[in-house]
Amino acid sequence: MKIGFIGTGIMGKPMAHNLQQAGHSLYFSEHFEPAPGELMGERGFACATPCEVARASDIIITMLPDTPHVDDVLFNPEYGVIHGLSSDKVVVDMSSISPVATKSFAKRIIDAGAEYIDAPVSGGEVGAKEGTLSIMVGGNESVFLRIKPLLDIMGKNVTLVGQVGDGQTCKVANQIIVALNIEAVAEALLFASRSGANPARVREALMGGFASSRVLEVHGERMIHGKFDPGFRISLHQKDLNLALENARLLNISLPNTAMAQQLFNACAALGGKEWDHSALIRALENQACFSIR
Repeated sequence: MKIGFIGTGIMGKPMAHNLQQAGHSLYFSEHFEPAPGELMGERGFACATPCEVARASDIIITMLPDTPHVDDVLFNPEYGVIHGLSSDKVVVDMSSISPVATKSFAKRIIDAGAEYIDAPVSGGEVGAKEGTLSIMVGGNESVFLRIKPLLDIMGKNVTLVGQVGDGQTCKVANQIIVALNIEAVAEALLFASRSGANPARVREALMGGFASSRVLEVHGERMIHGKFDPGFRISLHQKDLNLALENARLLNISLPNTAMAQQLFNACAALGGKEWDHSALIRALENQACFSIR
């Protein structure tokens, strides 16, 4: 297929690479960022604008940092994707953005005659490279079935959650769980280390019990070794938890532990860590304790 792919960052680039390896041709926009040189060639083509990407492609995938970026790429009056759409095209937004904005974006794309799917992902850089992402989809079932072979290339757990916007709601829920798991692992390793135990051996022991988790496995090791190059930046997790807390306010529900996790991310940002991996949340706790587990 001819696939437009806009947003080739930490996650997007390996996702695009996997689509190319499966035999698909990809079109990249040089408006948002330079086209990735390593993906150019027989199956990679550079376009000047998102609009040109849409004209050249059957499916247009966006993988962008935040809601305003998706809004600009899709609807900018000069170069937006919407100006290159026709009735046979599908826009697939794999960014993690506002569920409310997603529903508005979908209406505008559908009113323009094309189709819209929201399909945010979880699994980090490792999952993107290995093609093992969890993909949470919102949209029409027939459209979902049309693009599912592409999603299966990028992920191993592809689920149609519900209608447009439900994929983004599911992703926000995912980010709540991940943040609270990171905070729990950080507290546990700090407690163990401050008590005099070896945090690496504590982690190893916990991996065999009910406390075992992917966060303990991957991010626990990052915490122990102090390897905080992103994976998934704290600034992006802050954005996702803001979505959770803003929507909780609209729903009149309380998410007290989500708010606490956000405060710890804010503390990391105050330490200069917005670009750290989100596992570096432990640094906020270490700073409060005047103690490092490393």
